Amino acid sequence: MKLLVYRNKSQTDQYLNFSSHHKLIRTLLEKCYSIVTEEDDRKKEEHVAKTLNKCGYPPWTIDRVKQDIVEKSLKDEAKKVKNTRGNHKCMVVVPYVKGLSEAFARILKSHCIATANRPHRTLGNFVVHPKDKVKDEEKTNLMYRVPCKNCSSSYV
Repeated sequence: MKLLVYRNKSQTDQYLNFSSHHKLIRTLLEKCYSIVTEEDDRKKEEHVAKTLNKCGYPPWTIDRVKQDIVEKSLKDEAKKVKNTRGNHKCMVVVPYVKGLSEAFARILKSHCIATANRPHRTLGNFVVHPKDKVKDEEKTNLMYRVPCKNCSSSYV
């Protein structure tokens, strides 16, 4: 898909002067480099640099901003390439089973799904027992009845 910068027919290409301390260079040139998709069209957008030059912007400021934009886009591309290696759609936590978990993780990795393993039993399972376990035969079939304060109903 081809993208261009749209300008109204009433566009005058008049911008604030360089001495106004409102620097427009980055905004205008970033449009050229981030929106415009084809190199030939970018060359047509070079008229922005000429217009800024007429508004008192020194050529070195325009060149410096262009260089910064190009360097930033190269860094962004490098980050995208770097991040695609570790890019996962989602993550799954599964119990660890020796011999099986590793193979399962490889299969999921081929579908961009990360895995994390958890043990069946943890140290907490072995050590922490705040209450003594009640045997089934010692349990009673108990029901609670709570009367409502506002009406004659009760909750069972």
